[in-house]
Amino acid sequence: MASINDVSRLAKVSKATVSRVLSGSRGVKEESRDAVLRAVEKLNYKPNVIAQSLSYQKTHCIGVICATEHVQQATGYLQALEKALSQESKHLLLRFANSAPAVAVAMEELGSGRCDAVMVVGARFALPDEAKQAVLIDCLDGGEGPQLAIDYQFASLTACHYLFSQQRRKIVLFNFSHGEAAGQVLAGYCDALESVALPYNRQLICGQEESVSVALQTLINRHTAFDALLVTDYIKSREAIALLRRYQRQVPQDVMVFSLDGAVPVVGAPEMPQMAWPLDMLAQRALQLISGEQACFPPLRGSLIAP
Repeated sequence: MASINDVSRLAKVSKATVSRVLSGSRGVKEESRDAVLRAVEKLNYKPNVIAQSLSYQKTHCIGVICATEHVQQATGYLQALEKALSQESKHLLLRFANSAPAVAVAMEELGSGRCDAVMVVGARFALPDEAKQAVLIDCLDGGEGPQLAIDYQFASLTACHYLFSQQRRKIVLFNFSHGEAAGQVLAGYCDALESVALPYNRQLICGQEESVSVALQTLINRHTAFDALLVTDYIKSREAIALLRRYQRQVPQDVMVFSLDGAVPVVGAPEMPQMAWPLDMLAQRALQLISGEQACFPPLRGSLIAP
């Protein structure tokens, strides 16, 4: 493998001149620049990325902490971020963390000069103080730092109006357990009820229960009437569908299930209406935040996808 010394000798210039040419610096004679580029091509020279990062105090690595409970939910985000970073010649360093202490550990691992910036994606729990240094993407408790939030009020309102259009009037809401997003989802739900003059029924609101199955089974055992489920978590929506089948309730004929965070097609499972998010736009905005090009963005709105 060719080294910078080999390029220097073949081009008959100093190593410093080779470095200036490869970094795009000015002040290099055109004759010397051409000689270096010819030598690089002939030797198939590849610059040492680590050495460059030490020289320029940049690693070109962006740390991404995937803080979702289910990896499947973060797949779309990670793919979009990796694509956007690759286009900017940056590298993604990934860590998984499903609790505040784990996020703190991941922040320490990715810090200390290893990454130029850190992002936290999809946290559904209160984040530690260390995370205030990161760009937050779709985290329930965003705080005051740079972040990309989802417009959950609009999503909830849109979902309810779709369910109304399908003649569903008794909608069970499985909300987030806490955070600003939970308030937004409930606000959209209430706005939708008010717009069609439907009464608010507290029995149809579930948010504190960790298990959708337990909450849904409680509703069934109480003989609570419902014909639709609005679920903020795609994985939990599948969990709900499995329980409904056990109770001989057909989906979507008897009960329609709507996912607010998209849905991954499953062979043999019914397609469900969902809110889809412009992930490529989200990734581009994330890059603008970490580069300092933009200080903030309005909450991102999704679009309705119906079977």
